[in-house]
Amino acid sequence: MRRLTLVCVGRLREPFYVDAAAEYAKRLSRYCKLDIVELPETRLPERPAPAQIRAALEKEADAVRKHIPPKAYAVALCIEGQTYSSERFAELLSGLASPVFVIGGSYGLHQSVKDAAALCLSISPMTFPHHLARVMLLEQLYRACQIQSGGQYHK
Repeated sequence: MRRLTLVCVGRLREPFYVDAAAEYAKRLSRYCKLDIVELPETRLPERPAPAQIRAALEKEADAVRKHIPPKAYAVALCIEGQTYSSERFAELLSGLASPVFVIGGSYGLHQSVKDAAALCLSISPMTFPHHLARVMLLEQLYRACQIQSGGQYHK
């Protein structure tokens, strides 16, 4: 059975995100083994200086790297990444045994994580909260599995 790993900076707290993520995780369990690793997001003041943001991203990057196996196909979610249709994303996913998807915190991902990733993926050129991005990624992973199996979910 395929293994999918999500490495996420920040915990889901809002019940609507928790419920949506749990629903897609449950649906995905028919198709794969899903591991979700939640890492702490560095606390910053309300109006952090650029140097504080850089330091926080570096600290988070160190934690993220510890959860990506050396030869893993890492996918960094970032706004400047490549966009895929759902069908093309399903094709990409079909060729991967154990991809690791990385979602940064509210300030994104450190450039070193993006540079080390096999793919930088954008869900949309629009900006979304990182918690919603997790739900959107889980939904697209489920949709990809449905496309691959010929299911009715994807119309």
